[in-house]
Formats: sequence, structure tokens, C-alpha cells
Amino acid sequence: MHSEPAQPLNGPPPTLLTPDGAPHFGAWAGCMAGVDWRPLRLPRRPGWLDLRLRHKRWQYVAFAHPDVFVGIAVVDLGWAAHGFAYAFLRGPRQLVSISRDGLPRASRVAHPLSDAAAHLPGLRIDMQSAGGKMQVAVRSRHLELDAELDLGAMPAPACVVAPANLLAHCTHKTGAIQASGRLRAAGTTLDLRACHASIDHSDGLLAHDTRWNWASAHADGCGFNLQAGYMADAENIVWLEGLPYKLGPVQFDYNAADPLTPWQIRSHCGNTQLRFAPEGLHRGNKNFGIVASRFVQAIGCFSGHIGVPGSARMEVNAVLGVTEDHASRW
Repeated sequence: MHSEPAQPLNGPPPTLLTPDGAPHFGAWAGCMAGVDWRPLRLPRRPGWLDLRLRHKRWQYVAFAHPDVFVGIAVVDLGWAAHGFAYAFLRGPRQLVSISRDGLPRASRVAHPLSDAAAHLPGLRIDMQSAGGKMQVAVRSRHLELDAELDLGAMPAPACVVAPANLLAHCTHKTGAIQASGRLRAAGTTLDLRACHASIDHSDGLLAHDTRWNWASAHADGCGFNLQAGYMADAENIVWLEGLPYKLGPVQFDYNAADPLTPWQIRSHCGNTQLRFAPEGLHRGNKNFGIVASRFVQAIGCFSGHIGVPGSARMEVNAVLGVTEDHASRW
């Protein structure tokens, strides 16, 4: 990837809410100390249903290595806990995954890019941050991980506060973070030294029906996060030389019935064009009537280019990452 200089996001972020209690909408470089929606007053004060049933928090960590892609999530749905971990071994194209649900107190998501944990039957996930490092540990019967992320040397994260499909949502995304660790999956132990990690911390008051498409990939000094759905183009960010830049709307073209066929991602202005070649899938489908979740997360490589306002376009050549098609009634 390569690009000439352009104007990055400004930072640091302000407080989550303005003095009169409205969301402080915008995008910045940096990290908020915390996210607390209880003092929200505009457009309205959140009620019991909002804070107990509509408040969603999650922290997702991904590791991209030439031989494997790993995805881990701790999810606090308010009324339930959820966690998953998977490893996609690229050589044999083998997926090892585990997904579990539990009672609300079984998961916890703290401040952005900080601690998170899910202690569920057959799956234990712990993310702990201290001294500029994040330790990530996964314990399950078929997948174990011990990894360390160097937060002190990571590129500036992007902080975005935007209207969502109920009230508001705050998300923090990181670019490529230097990471190392050891993975055990499918009877194989892999050394993950010199791999790239990324973190997605999200916290918002979301509608019962929430849908999105998402794409994320990271390499040395640069990367991107693209979304179409409940946050529109608010979290469309590209990292160049360690700094985040805002991008405009994008469109996802893919075959929902066969997500292993190539995906196309294009900006409305035509400056960004990416082709995604899937290699494997992590998916889930649950339907309990009033509550349901359907998602497909494809693992593979992106190629093409991303147009950055005021700059030459960034070339993307076989960069490992993910796309996602997600719909939830939660």
C-alpha cells in the first residue's frame, strides 16, 4: 500500500456528550476515556428499555498472519452475553470456531480499547490492558490463544460518534497493531510473531433491528475500515502512515446466497474500488422469533485501490482481512 500525504482526522476526541446532554457527533483521532450514555438528554433521555435491552457493547480483536486469521469477540447484549473465537488456517482452508451464549453477567466490556471478558460454558475469553499492552487469552477445548498487542506503538485509533438506528453509537477502530503470540488449533501450534492485530470497540443504543455490511484489513502503516448500514458512512476510515482519514459512502456488491464468490466494494464517487477474494467463512444463524441473528464473516484478501480526498489513491495488493453481512433482531 502507498499514498501521498493527506489531511488526517483531528484529535483528541471531545467528551461523549455536549454540556446540554446531546451526543457529540463527529470523527476524531484518539481514544475517549470512557463511554457512558446515562446522562444523555437529547434527542431524548434514554429509558429503562434503552439502557437494559437496547444498549449493546462489544470488543472484537482480529489477528492477521500469513498462515492464519483469528477473530475474537466479547459481546454484552444487555439482556444476554455472547462470545466467539475462531481461527482460519489458510493452508488447509480449515476453520476452527467456538461460539457461546450466557447470562448477562457472563460478559463484560469496559472502556474503549481496554478490558473485556466472556466466561461462558466451554469458552473463556480475557482481554486485559495495562502498561501500553493488551493481553488476549482464549481457552476452549479446540482453540487456545495467548497473545500480546503493543498498544503503546499502535497507530492513532479512530473515534466516531454518530446517529444510529435508535439513538446514537460510539465506536473506536484501530489500524495495524504489532502483535505476537501462540495459537493452538486443529492439533497445530502456530507462532504468531510479527502479525498484525486490530481492535473494534463499539458501544451504543441500537434499534431492535440492526443490519450492516463491513470490511476491514490492515498491514504495516496502513489499513481500512468500511461499513454500509446502521451508521451509514460514519465509520469509513483509512489509515495512512499511522494516521486515520475519513472516507465517504461505499456500496457492497456480493452474492448473499454464495458469499465465497468475490465481493466488490465501491465508493459512490468511484474513487474507491476493492475486490475481495474469500477463502473461508465464519457464520452463525439463530432464530428465536423476537430475537434472531444471522451473519457471515468471510476471510480472504483485498486488492484494488482506495481514493483519499486530497491525495493520490492508495493501492491495495492481496491484503488479508474480512468482510461481513450481518442482521440482528436483538
